[in-house]
Amino acid sequence: MSSYSLVGSGTLFGLFLCISGVESMRTLKNVAAKHGGSVTIPCLYEKQYKANPKFWCKGYFWSSCSIVAYTSTNGITSLSDHPAQNIFTVELNPVSDSGTYWCAAEIGSKWMPDDRDHLYLTVSQDPDLSVMNSRVKGKKGGSVTVQCFYSAAYRDKQKQWCRFKDEWCNTVRKTSPSQNSAVQITDNGRSFSVQMSRLEESDAGWYWCSAGDLQVPVHISVGDEAPGLPDNQREDKVSHLNDTILALCIISGLLLVLMVVGLVIWKLKQKQTGQLVTNKGYNHSLINTDVDYGALVFRQPQSNPNQSRKAREDAVTYSTVVDGQCKASSASEPEVTYSTLKFSHNPTVSPVPPNDKVTYSSVKRH
Repeated sequence: MSSYSLVGSGTLFGLFLCISGVESMRTLKNVAAKHGGSVTIPCLYEKQYKANPKFWCKGYFWSSCSIVAYTSTNGITSLSDHPAQNIFTVELNPVSDSGTYWCAAEIGSKWMPDDRDHLYLTVSQDPDLSVMNSRVKGKKGGSVTVQCFYSAAYRDKQKQWCRFKDEWCNTVRKTSPSQNSAVQITDNGRSFSVQMSRLEESDAGWYWCSAGDLQVPVHISVGDEAPGLPDNQREDKVSHLNDTILALCIISGLLLVLMVVGLVIWKLKQKQTGQLVTNKGYNHSLINTDVDYGALVFRQPQSNPNQSRKAREDAVTYSTVVDGQCKASSASEPEVTYSTLKFSHNPTVSPVPPNDKVTYSSVKRH
C-alpha cells in the first residue's frame, strides 16, 4: 500500500496547489479613502476572462458576499471594463462604508470558482493616507508629479511608490535621490512627492502610494490613451504559471479517481479471496471426515452335509449401505459404497468341521 500512500500524498499536494492557485485576479490590499469623497480601484484579471462578466461584491466571506454592481453599472458604484488592458475599474462616489470587498470575474462553471481577489476599504473623515490628485496626465517625454500625504502616526512607516502591472516599487529613502533617475521621491515629514520624468507610453497605467499597510491608487496617463494598462498583455510567465496550475489540477483529479477505483477493486478482490478460502475449508472438512473402517471376517456358516446348496446360501443375508455425506466434492470422483454382511443365526446349522477353510474379507476404500 506504500504506492497508494505516495500517489495520495502527491494528489493532495496537487489539489492544494489547485485550491491556492486558481485565483489570478489582482487588486490592492488596504485602500484608505475619505468618507463622502471618491475612489477608483483597479482590478487586473487574466486575458482568458476578457468576455466574462465582472462584478463587485461586499462581505468578509466570499461564499456569503453580496453583489453590489456588475460591469457597465452606473450609480454610486460604477464598473468599467477595459478588455484591451485586461482590467476593470470600480469607482465609488461617494464613499461610505469600511469593509471587505471583492473584485471578481464570473466563470459560470461549478467545477471552476469565480476568479477573484479581495481588499479592505478603510473609510474615515481624516484618512491617514491620501493624494492631491488620483488621476494625473502627462505628455510623452514630459513629467508628472504626485503628492502623497500621510498622518503623524505613519511618519516612521515605510513609504513606497509602486506600479500596479508588475508590482515594481520604489522605496522612499532618507538619502537624496539620484538626479539621473526617471523617478524622484522626496519626503518632507508630512508628505512625499513622486516626480516621473521622461515619460514613455509604457509608463502609463495604475500606480499606488503606500505608507505602512495603507494604499491609495493613482492613475498616470501619457498622451490620449484610455484609462487602464498601456500594454495589451501581461507578463507571459504569469499566464504560463496559471496554465501549469490548471494542468496540475486536472492531473491530480485523475490520479485521485484512479486511486479510489484501484482501492475499491483491491477491497473486492480481498473479500472474494476470503470467501473462497472459507468455502474450500468447509468442503475439505466434509471430505476428510474421519471414518473408522472395520475388517470383516467372513466365515462359512456351519452347514449340514445333507443340506442343499440353495438352503445354505439362503442362510446368509447381504445388505448394501451408501453414505450420502461422504460423497466426493467433484463429479469426477466415484461415490463410496459400503457393503455389510449379516449372518443369519440358523439353529439348524451344524458346526464347521475343523478341516473347513476360513475365508476373510476386508473393505477397501476406492
